[in-house]
Amino acid sequence: MKALLTALLGLLAGGLAVAQPLPVPGPAATAPEAALGLELRGAIGPATARYIVRGLNSAAERGAPFVILRIDTPGGLETAMREIVKAILAAPMPVIGYVAPSGARAASAGTYILYACPVAAMAPATNLGAATPVSLGGAEPAPRAGRRGVRSAPMSAEQRKILNDSIAYIRSLAQLRGRNAQWAEQAVRGAASLPAADALREHVIDLLAPDLTSLLEQLNGRAITLHGREVTLATEGVPLVWLQPGWRTRLLAAITNPLIAYGLLLIGIWGLIFEGFHPGGVLPGVVGLVALLIALFAFQLLPTDFAGLALIAVGSVMIAAEFFFPTYGSLGAGGLIAFVVGSLVLFDSGAPGMHISRALIGAIATVGGLVILGIVYLGTRALRRPPATGVQAMIGATVEAEEDIEARGRVRYGAELWNAVAAAPLRRGQRARIVKVEGLQLWVEPL
Repeated sequence: MKALLTALLGLLAGGLAVAQPLPVPGPAATAPEAALGLELRGAIGPATARYIVRGLNSAAERGAPFVILRIDTPGGLETAMREIVKAILAAPMPVIGYVAPSGARAASAGTYILYACPVAAMAPATNLGAATPVSLGGAEPAPRAGRRGVRSAPMSAEQRKILNDSIAYIRSLAQLRGRNAQWAEQAVRGAASLPAADALREHVIDLLAPDLTSLLEQLNGRAITLHGREVTLATEGVPLVWLQPGWRTRLLAAITNPLIAYGLLLIGIWGLIFEGFHPGGVLPGVVGLVALLIALFAFQLLPTDFAGLALIAVGSVMIAAEFFFPTYGSLGAGGLIAFVVGSLVLFDSGAPGMHISRALIGAIATVGGLVILGIVYLGTRALRRPPATGVQAMIGATVEAEEDIEARGRVRYGAELWNAVAAAPLRRGQRARIVKVEGLQLWVEPL
């Protein structure tokens, strides 16, 4: 009976357990998609534009909710800047431009990029501005004195076109983002600059954030207009992944550095010159050809003056020709002048970081000048040296009488016996000097 009661209680407990409703699984908690961080540092060039554009495309493919573009740049090429601005304007997600860390700047082309971002932020002790096109010298035309006082130096039609185009471009970006268009114009027309606190007060930027954490806190819940629709930023709990440049971008950044491109050009030219004057070396020719092709690829991406490139090539050939042609330095001096002028005008852009150091050009020119002077000195010295072969080399040489000579006899010159005519009698073994050579006969006189 006791066993039957135990069994009934077990069945009842099992039925109650079955009758209880099972817990319904809720929706899985999915982690928010990571935002993307991009770094814009140093001079803006082709490699920078490639990195930023590819980074924004990658963010769009990943479905990133927003992109943080951290900026610290002195400016750069206008073509690269416009490429970056186009990518920012076309991005489907908000791009937050952030000038950081403290001490950073968004100068020149960086100002345009910051204006293009839907949200512009700066860290304390940063600045932006000085956005005048470098082809205009970086500022308004300097005033000059006239008969009726001081007046501005007139700009050329080309300069006015460049200035007005730049003003219209940055004003359009300011109007698109609802920022201070008047100051933007002053940044272009008069190279005006602003520190971070003044930029916030003048409504040039939207936020002032000392660090990334503060920036994300201020962005959370902020409503912005993106492609004609209002978007509310949700940054709380969103991880941020910084995208590093790939090896192709790093390689492009290296070879489009003007100093490296210039060095590759010199290696290429001199390698081919060495191979041309000393055929069969193979290695100098191969290295020179590869270096020259890489340099030419870089030059097509950089603001290159190809007249300067031609001057460098011609000057190098003329300097090399000085080694083989007795021109007393005229070829070398002309080649050195062509080389220096070509190096100075090789890059026709005044953009920051897009030039060759004049100290480097001066050092190369100094070494080249010393080499040319050395060639001229050695050549002059060789001309003053008496001939080492032929009849002329025998005049003044010493001979030894092989026998007693009254008027004619034999003398030893080096390891050879010669017939000689003596101006005075000679004893056997006496030394004499050659004064004339005629055929196979020597005229000698005693020492």
